[in-house]
Amino acid sequence: MSESITPRLLPQPTTRLRFREMVDSDLDNMARLLGDAETMAFYPAPKTRAESAAWISRNQQRYKQDGHGMWVIETHDGVFIGDCGVTWQSYNGITVREVGYHVRREVTRRGYATEAATSCVELARAEFAPSLLTAIIHPDNVASLRVAEHLGMTHVADDRAHPWIVRTVMGLQLERC
Repeated sequence: MSESITPRLLPQPTTRLRFREMVDSDLDNMARLLGDAETMAFYPAPKTRAESAAWISRNQQRYKQDGHGMWVIETHDGVFIGDCGVTWQSYNGITVREVGYHVRREVTRRGYATEAATSCVELARAEFAPSLLTAIIHPDNVASLRVAEHLGMTHVADDRAHPWIVRTVMGLQLERC
């Protein structure tokens, strides 16, 4: 009996950005991104270098298992911008696909997160519709809420699965075009 292989997906490049799978040599960039206190202000804490290495490893496993995960986003010239992708998450015990995004602090407010996330939404629509795509966001993270709204998402629930925070669940019902 042969092991089935999940096809690996990759969002389409945008006007300014391209996507690729994370590799071990991305550790310096990912550790700077995920270790930045301002970028990670709405997480329990910035990630250590070891936690950033685990982030890369977990996404590499997601590519193999699910065909998708968080991908590195970079300019067409190869400048690291951050990560963006589609992963399995849950809220209130409900398993859903989520679009997530992190952009280097130095390049925020330039539309990169919205641009990258839009390409991920289109990939999810093509591959997984009909289905719900979510963004699970700290309620004080106005910038991420704004990105979700630009994607066409609306408030669908409050996630009460964690005793220390009630997160905002934004969602978009994906339909095939």
